Amino acid sequence: MRTMLVLFTLVFASRLWALEINQATEAELDNLRGLGPAFTRRVMAARSQQPFKDWPDLMRRVSGMGPRVAQKLSAQGLTVEGQVLSPGLL
Repeated sequence: MRTMLVLFTLVFASRLWALEINQATEAELDNLRGLGPAFTRRVMAARSQQPFKDWPDLMRRVSGMGPRVAQKLSAQGLTVEGQVLSPGLL
């Protein structure tokens, strides 16, 4: 029971603090650990061409966005189309 409560709390909290990459401002993305101004500009440029469909799309289209970086960003609350990075995508 306690484990389920902890999991529910984590899922609920992650939804409250989620930052959707397709809607985030440049300043919001810059505030994430692991994204500097140059990286953020690459994300914004790729997004301006077309919104990201999912995590694999993001990792394919943004230079430097590999599995390790994606996992760190997802752990900070970054989502793609409302989805956190699932371990199966790595």
